[in-house]
Amino acid sequence: MTNSDRPASELASSQFNPSEWVIDGNESIALSIHIKGDRLFKEDSPYQTVEVFDTYGNGKMLTIDRMVMCTEADEASYHEMIAHVPMQTHPSVKDVLVIGAGDGGTIRELVRYPGIERVTMVEIDEAVVRASKQFLPTISSAFNHPKLNLLIDDGIKFVKEAADASYDLVIIDSSDPVGPSEGLFTKSFYEDVYRCLRTGGVVTVQSESPSYNPKAFIELNQCLKQVFGSDRVHCYLVFIPMYPTGMWSLTYCSKQGPHPIENFDYNKATQFAKEHDLHYYNADVHKAAFCLPTYVQKMING
Repeated sequence: MTNSDRPASELASSQFNPSEWVIDGNESIALSIHIKGDRLFKEDSPYQTVEVFDTYGNGKMLTIDRMVMCTEADEASYHEMIAHVPMQTHPSVKDVLVIGAGDGGTIRELVRYPGIERVTMVEIDEAVVRASKQFLPTISSAFNHPKLNLLIDDGIKFVKEAADASYDLVIIDSSDPVGPSEGLFTKSFYEDVYRCLRTGGVVTVQSESPSYNPKAFIELNQCLKQVFGSDRVHCYLVFIPMYPTGMWSLTYCSKQGPHPIENFDYNKATQFAKEHDLHYYNADVHKAAFCLPTYVQKMING
């Protein structure tokens, strides 16, 4: 039963029962998500509180410290855009490093590409992976893929110790810059990412919302430009209804590598999206995502 199927009186009364809502927000804005039944999973790991809920209209939902990580209804928007934008731009990705991505959605999208030989995923919190495997099977479906090497480890430490020029693609699929993810928003971390990229390699980064977390959005953009160079950093947008404000950013960076629009094969991307029946990504969305509103351009260009 969705919200549209429920009597108005029932919905109205539920608004006064905080136990039926998960609220993800800050001091100025919040998103409320209506949950049903008992919480499916909760674990206070050494790093954070991991929870899974069932929701009205949006399927099961994973939260970390009550921040929404994904829902079954709209997770494809994020996972398809963070994976397919670089994969449809880089001519030949063989080795991929993914930091974070504990729900498994990014991995699911990457293994659609037969040319990838190895995917190394480093997730700090085993509880996130375990909860996703148990309660989000359509998202976590690729965790047993033979090309995946899943490591429960500190991604910052892993990148620092990684060999030079090891990867064609690095994806930073992190939560917000608090707790164990805070170090993923620093210049020193991205200097290590740059070092372990091969020449011509590409990085995509979860880079916060221009509207919801403008300070982190601006600071991370500036950090990436210092490491990769201003002409190698390209912000793009994705729309995710279950994230506060609905609009989120990802950022594409390259190490002397392809431009995300100039080196983009429109026909190839169109065919790929149709073959895999993708939910959000297509060739037009790929191009349009880099068309930023004026106020966002001003935020990142000064």
